[in-house]
Amino acid sequence: MNMHLSPQDPGIREQLDRDAAEADAEQRARNKRKTWIIVIASIAAVAAFVAFLVWKASAPKAQTPPSPPPTVTVLVPGTSEVASRVAAVGTISARRDMPVGVAGEGGMISAIRVEAGQYVGKGQVLAEIDSSVQRAQLAQLQASVAQARADARLAQSELDRANALVSRGFISKADIDRRTATRDSANARVSVAQAQVREMQERLNRLAIRAPEAGLVLARMVEPGQIVSPGTGALYRVAAGGQMELRAQIAEQDMPGLAVGQPATITPVGSQNRYAGNVWLLEPVIDPQSRQGTARIALPQATELRSGGFANVVVEGAKSQRPLLPQSAVLSDRDGNYVLTVGADNAVKRMPVKTGSVTPNGVVILSGLTGTEKVVQSAGAFLHPGEKVTPKLAAPAAAPAVATAG
Repeated sequence: MNMHLSPQDPGIREQLDRDAAEADAEQRARNKRKTWIIVIASIAAVAAFVAFLVWKASAPKAQTPPSPPPTVTVLVPGTSEVASRVAAVGTISARRDMPVGVAGEGGMISAIRVEAGQYVGKGQVLAEIDSSVQRAQLAQLQASVAQARADARLAQSELDRANALVSRGFISKADIDRRTATRDSANARVSVAQAQVREMQERLNRLAIRAPEAGLVLARMVEPGQIVSPGTGALYRVAAGGQMELRAQIAEQDMPGLAVGQPATITPVGSQNRYAGNVWLLEPVIDPQSRQGTARIALPQATELRSGGFANVVVEGAKSQRPLLPQSAVLSDRDGNYVLTVGADNAVKRMPVKTGSVTPNGVVILSGLTGTEKVVQSAGAFLHPGEKVTPKLAAPAAAPAVATAG
C-alpha cells in the first residue's frame, strides 16, 4: 500500500521548522567562533608588535663615530710692496696757451712772418699790418719837431741879445720877460712835437704782431690781405716756452691719492711710444656733473705730443707694504668687506677689512690684516664664524714683482 507524505501535513511541517532552526543556530555558533578567533589573533599581533617596539627601543644602539671638521685651504698672505697707480685719459694742450691779437688800431695784413709749428723768441714779429699811412704821419711829425727846434733856437738868440742890451738901457725889463716867455713857449712846442713823434712810433710798432713770450706757435688764424682790428680776435696761438701738458680727467675718489710731483707715464693714442712726465698741478675743483677732477701732467717736448691730441696716462703713487689676497678670499655683505680667518683653536673668525685697488697679483688690503693671519682662500661663503675646521695651508705662490694698484 502506497502512502504519500504531504508538506501540508502539520507534523512534517513542524519537523522541518525544527531542522531549519537547528541549522541556523549551528551557523551562528560557527560565525561567533570565527569572530573570536580573529579578535584573539589581532590582539596577539598587536601585542607582538608592541613587544618588538619595546625590545628595539631598549636594545643597545651602535655608536656612530663623529664626522671630522671640514677641511679648508688657508693662506698666510704676508706683505708685498705695493705702488698705488691711477690710470686716466686726457687731452694734450699747452701749459700756457697765449692768444696773440691786434694791440693797435688795425689795418690790412701786409706780411706773414711765422707759420704754425715754429719756435719764436720774445718780441719776434709774427705778422705785419700795412703802415704806409702811419709812416707818412710820422715823417710829418718829425718835420714839426725840426720846425719847433728852429723856433726855439731863434727865441733863445733874441733873448740873449736882449740881455746884452738891458744894461745899456735900450731894452726894458718887460721886454726881457716877454722874450723869455717866447723862448719857453718855443721849447714847450719842441717837447710836444717830440712826444707826438714817440706816440706815432709806438702806434707804428703796434702794427707789427709780435710774440709776447718765447715759445711754440700752435696756430695761425690770419691770412695776407685780411683786414684786422682789436675786435678780430686771436691771430696766433703760442705755447709759452713750448711747454705742453696733459689735462687728465681723474675720478673723484682717486684724487686724494695724487700729489704734485708724482711721476707719470704718457702714451699717445695710436702710438706705442711712452713719455715720462710728472704731476705739476691738481685743480681744486671737482666737476659737479661728471664728478671728476683734473690733474695737469707736465710733458716733455716731442713732435708726437701735439696740442688737442688724446693720451693715456698712468700716475705712479707712493710705495708701501700691504697684504695681497686673491679675490676669492675677500667677501662682502651689507656690513662691508671682510675675510674669514682660522685661529689657533681652528675656529673660523670674521675679520672686517678695507680694500684698495685690484691688481694682477690680488686685492690690496689697506687695513684689517697684518699679513700673519691664516686666511680662508675660498669657499668662505659656506662657513660661519665659530665653526671648527681643519686648516690646510696652500702652496706658496711665486714671489710677485712690485704690485701696482690702479
